[in-house]
Parts: sequence; structure tokens; C-alpha cells
Amino acid sequence: MDLRELSDEIESISRRYAAHVGIERDDTWFLLKLQEEMGELTQAFLMRTGRARRKGRTDEELDAGFREELADVLCHVVLMARHHGVDLTGEIERKWLAWKDA
Repeated sequence: MDLRELSDEIESISRRYAAHVGIERDDTWFLLKLQEEMGELTQAFLMRTGRARRKGRTDEELDAGFREELADVLCHVVLMARHHGVDLTGEIERKWLAWKDA
């Protein structure tokens, strides 16, 4: 699946979820939701690296939580970019992939 297809899938899921729980996905929501997910990723990282309480979780559960939070952050970056009309594929090619032959 490419990034554009992924964006379509994520958008559909996010839109349905927002309608179900009555959330207005405006500019502020996209930013604050991304910040919330970054906080959860930070917590998962700290727990996984022994810098926060494990809350009774096993190593496997901590690893799974970390992976899940990484996915959440990526999905919310994709949603925010889509909301603001940013072509992430194009920007990645311009900003990052331009250096692959440098």
C-alpha cells in the first residue's frame, strides 16, 4: 500500500470514528490529537526503557504498546497532512529523498 492509499483508509476510519463519538475534526483537533498521541508514545517509550512505571506490563506488552503508539502517531501525521492539503509523498521526496544520492 502506498502513502496515498493509506491516507484514504485512515481518513475513512477517522471520519467514521469522529461521527460516531460526535467529534468535530477541525484544525485545532488535528494538532491536539497529534500532541495527545505523541504524549502516549512518550509514555510508552519511557515505560519500555525503564524510565517510568511498567504498570505490571510484561516486556512483550511494553513492546506492543510502543509499536501501537508509533502507528497512532504516524496515522495522525497523515491525517493532519491530508486535512491541510499537504502531499506527504511529494514533501518526503523533496525534503528527504533528494539526499539519497548525495
